Amino acid sequence: MAIEWAGLGPEVLLRLEREGAEPLRAQLEGGLREAIRSGRLQAGERLPSSRELARQLGVSRGLVQDCYGQLYAEGYLTARVGSATRVAAVAASASAVDASRTPPPAPRTDFASGVPDLASFPRADWSWAVREACRTVANADLHYGDPRGDSTLRRVLAGYLRRVRAAVADPADIVVCTGFAQGLGLVLRVLSRAGMGTVAFEDPGYGQGETLAAVTRLGFEVVPVPVDGGGIDVAALARTGVRAVVLTPAHQSPTGVVLAPDRRHALAAWAEERDAVIVEDDYDAEFRYDREPVGTLQGIAAGRVVLLGTVSKSLAPAMRLGWVACPPHLTAGIVEEKRLSDRGSPVLDQLALARLIESGRYDRHLRRMRGVYAARRQALVDALARHAPAVRLTGLAAGFHAVAHLPAGVREEGVVAAARERSVGLYGMSAFRRSGATTPAQLVMGFGNLGERAIEEGVAAVADLLSGTPAG
Repeated sequence: MAIEWAGLGPEVLLRLEREGAEPLRAQLEGGLREAIRSGRLQAGERLPSSRELARQLGVSRGLVQDCYGQLYAEGYLTARVGSATRVAAVAASASAVDASRTPPPAPRTDFASGVPDLASFPRADWSWAVREACRTVANADLHYGDPRGDSTLRRVLAGYLRRVRAAVADPADIVVCTGFAQGLGLVLRVLSRAGMGTVAFEDPGYGQGETLAAVTRLGFEVVPVPVDGGGIDVAALARTGVRAVVLTPAHQSPTGVVLAPDRRHALAAWAEERDAVIVEDDYDAEFRYDREPVGTLQGIAAGRVVLLGTVSKSLAPAMRLGWVACPPHLTAGIVEEKRLSDRGSPVLDQLALARLIESGRYDRHLRRMRGVYAARRQALVDALARHAPAVRLTGLAAGFHAVAHLPAGVREEGVVAAARERSVGLYGMSAFRRSGATTPAQLVMGFGNLGERAIEEGVAAVADLLSGTPAG
C-alpha cells in the first residue's frame, strides 16, 4: 500500500554530488528513475512537491520541475490537477522485481493446522482490557521492570495454571515471553550452558520446520523419538541417552493422542533417574471435546518439567504472549537469558491479558470457542463421511486439527499437489516427520480458521483425490 501523507510532504532519500561531473538535474533524474525501477518507490507512492524537494536538496525549484517534467514524459510519474505527483503504475510494473521471490497465491480453502479462528479474536474484550491497563498502570510500571514480566500477570497466570491446568505454579518461577519460540530458546540456552548438547523431540512432531531449525542453530543435536497410540515411547527415549526432551503430552502434535497415564509416570521417573529436563509444550489443551480435561505433566513432576504456554491458539498468534513456568533450579538462568534477550515483554499487553483473565472474559471466550470448534470438527467429520467415506479420521478429542488416513493406493504427495491446483490447501503428515517419509499416507487437516460451509465445500472439491477415485 502506498504511503498517504497529510499536510507535510514525504521525504525521499536522494543524494546529489555537487562537485561531480554529472549535472545536478541528470543526477536527480537518474536517482528517481533508479528508485522507481528498483521498486524502492512503488506504484501510487506520492513524491514531495517540487518546492519541498527543492528545499530538501538545496536546489532551485525550477530544476526539480524540469526533472519531474522529463519523468512525466517517460511515463515514470503521473499527476492530475490538484493532486500530488505520484509514481505511475506502468513504470512500477516494469521495475526489476524477482518473480521467483513472489509467494504463490494462498488457497481459497486452507486446511492448515495450528491456526485458530482469527475472525473470532475478542476485539471488544481486548479493547476493554487495554483501556483498563492504560487507566490503572502505575507510572513506575512503565519502566523496564522485572525481566520475568509484570508481577500482576505472573500472579494471575499462576492462579490460572493451577485452576485450569492442574499445574504447580508460583509467580516467582514464571517468566513471560513472546511465544513458544522464544520460551523454548530461553530454556535451551540455559540447558546448553549446563552441558546438554542433545535434545529429543517427538516424531512425528515438529518435522523439519522452523522450530527444529532454530534448535539446530543453537548447536543442539536433535534426536527423534517415535510416537504411538499412547504418546511418546518412553523406552525408546531412554535408549537415546539424552537428558532433555520436548513433547506435547496433552494433545500430541500432530497425531492428537494423549500421553497415557503409565507413560506420564514413566517419564517422570526417567527424568528423575537421568537428572533430565522435560519441556512441555501446552499448546492447545484448553480445547477438549470427547473426554475429561487432561492436566499438565508438570503437575506431577514440577521439579523436572518446564511448562511452556501461550495465547497463540486461545486468542491469536499475533498477540506474541506466552509464559515459561520454570522448575525453581532453572528460574534464575531463564530470567537472565530473558533479560539479555530483550529486557522484558511489553508491559501494557501483559496487564491487558491479566485484566482479561481476572475479569472472566478470557474463560468466557474459551467456552464460546469450544462450541465453535466442536461444530467445525463435526462439519469435517460429516463432510468426509458424505464425500470421501474411505478416509478415516483420528485425533479428534481436542484442538482444531485431525489426522486423515488416506486409503490404500492413494499417494499423500499427489493429493497435496492436485488439491493445490484446485485452490485447496492440504498438508501431508510427511511435513511433520523428521525423515519426511510419505508413508503411511496421512493428512493433517486443520479446521480452526475455516467456517462450516468452507469445510464442506473444500472437502467436496477434493473428494475424488482423497478417495483415489476419478472425478465423476
